[in-house]
Amino acid sequence: MALPKPKSARERLGKFSPKLVDLTEGVLFGDVWERPGLSKRDRSLITVATLVALNRSEQLRGHLIRALDNGVKKEEIVELITHLAFYSGWPTAMSAATLAQDVLAEA
Repeated sequence: MALPKPKSARERLGKFSPKLVDLTEGVLFGDVWERPGLSKRDRSLITVATLVALNRSEQLRGHLIRALDNGVKKEEIVELITHLAFYSGWPTAMSAATLAQDVLAEA
C-alpha cells in the first residue's frame, strides 16, 4: 500500500506565497532534483540526512516518503538516523527516529 502523498507546496502555500511555490516547483524540483549528476535516490539520502541534522521535522516527513519512492530502504533510513546521532546530536536523531517510525509504519 502506498503512503498518502503529503500536500504539495501549491496546496499549502499557493495563495499565501505564490512566488515561493513557483521557485519550489520550477527551480528546486523542476531543475535541481532533475540534474543528472546524482540519482534521485542519492539526492533523497542527502536531503533526509540534512533535514535530520538540522532538525527540520516538518519537511522531513515528506522527504521520507519521497526517499522510499526513490528506492531508499527502510533499514537504510534507520541506519542513516543512527549514524547521524553522533554527528548532528542525540536529540535530532531521536526526534527523527520518532517521526520516521510513524512514517515507515504507514509504508
